[in-house]
Amino acid sequence: MAGIIERCSQAGFNTVLFQVRGNATAFYRSRYEPWGEEYSGGDPGFDPLEAAVYEAHARGMAIHAWVNVMPGWRGQQPPVDRRQLYNAHRDWFLRDQSGRLQPLGDFYVSVNPCLPEVRRYLVNVFQEIVSRYQVDGLHLDYIRFPLDKAPRGSDYPCDARTLELYRQATGKRPQDSRSQWTLWRQRQVTQLVREIRRMCQHDRPGLRLTAACLPDVNEARSHYFQDGPTWLTDGLVDAVFVMNYTADTGTFRRRQEAWMRTAPSRWVIPGIGAYLHSTDASTLAQLKLADQWLRGFAFFSANAIFGSDPRSRQRLNAVQPVLLDMKQRGGRR
Repeated sequence: MAGIIERCSQAGFNTVLFQVRGNATAFYRSRYEPWGEEYSGGDPGFDPLEAAVYEAHARGMAIHAWVNVMPGWRGQQPPVDRRQLYNAHRDWFLRDQSGRLQPLGDFYVSVNPCLPEVRRYLVNVFQEIVSRYQVDGLHLDYIRFPLDKAPRGSDYPCDARTLELYRQATGKRPQDSRSQWTLWRQRQVTQLVREIRRMCQHDRPGLRLTAACLPDVNEARSHYFQDGPTWLTDGLVDAVFVMNYTADTGTFRRRQEAWMRTAPSRWVIPGIGAYLHSTDASTLAQLKLADQWLRGFAFFSANAIFGSDPRSRQRLNAVQPVLLDMKQRGGRR
């Protein structure tokens, strides 16, 4: 643990986003969720989040707990642990218009944020993190419907309870107005963000709440029901990290500037997908743009510059002088 955080500090970073929740599994001692598969489903003999907080703060770095919000499982087979959400609350998972559960596979299957009980559960999970650990922030990833690999033609969530909640709220069925059905689902995700914000303000005033957002705002709203600009302008999050992952710097600039126009003067932080860059020129050009925008940046992921392969070492050698210069000038990362 100390090794990777020390390397982040030496490279010039001032903040670590430390993943603590993957697919309704924990990388810390949780009262709610079982240990992640990375720890063979059992206690590794130490608390990874506790250790990471200690190591980051010892170096004067901020550390944010990074959580995957909606994912409830990933894999071809159901989890073995009976406590895991997919086994304990399968009724919370997404079902399509034919009543079929989102199929298991190599991508996440997800819980349904339209259900109030699901939102309460998630808020409780995150409350455990922010109340027990001295993290500086909570970072919400997959704060959307993760439909990246949904079967063609599927519509989620169409379980009877969700449809009744929708009928009570609007007097309609999904097929009556596709635009209203989309907007209602957006608002359920936003309501979850609102409830998380309220909890953080009560339990940890001043804690920074951030969200990972897709690079195309219109697609995020229409297909994934993620409305990041509203979260910013309504003060529900302190910043968004735009997953602006591309090797093409022109695309990187266009997408980021379009995103910033949706929430002027707010903290719209560019995410740099260094793992996609075959040359250092792309990484350095995107770092330069981030420096000009004065909103910091995030690197995805740590392995792209701290991996043991020659390409990672080469990338670190190229970017480290730039990062250290930005740190000296007081840049935010």
